[in-house]
Amino acid sequence: MALIPLSPAQRRDALEKAVAARVARAEAKALLRSGEATVGEVLERAQTDEALARLKVTDMLESLHGVGPVRALAILEGLGIAPSRRLRGLGAHQRRALVDFLGAN
Repeated sequence: MALIPLSPAQRRDALEKAVAARVARAEAKALLRSGEATVGEVLERAQTDEALARLKVTDMLESLHGVGPVRALAILEGLGIAPSRRLRGLGAHQRRALVDFLGAN
């Protein structure tokens, strides 16, 4: 399937949108890292924010203090969440399990 060629203006708009999405995800991870936001708050925002909705759960977990790639995968495995899952793709029970688990630790 061939991609539709974009005009220079369309290409610029798409690039600006992509940059804005990356900035929004980076800001959310920084808020988690600093403790200014909780996982529950980020998950709630992801329901309406398209940029956050596309953030991988592993990336969100790794932004928390003391959680690296190995621990993030262990948490997801323990909760029955696929490592490839994105925030919007989490079900209600998975979101609740994640918030409860991280709140207990």
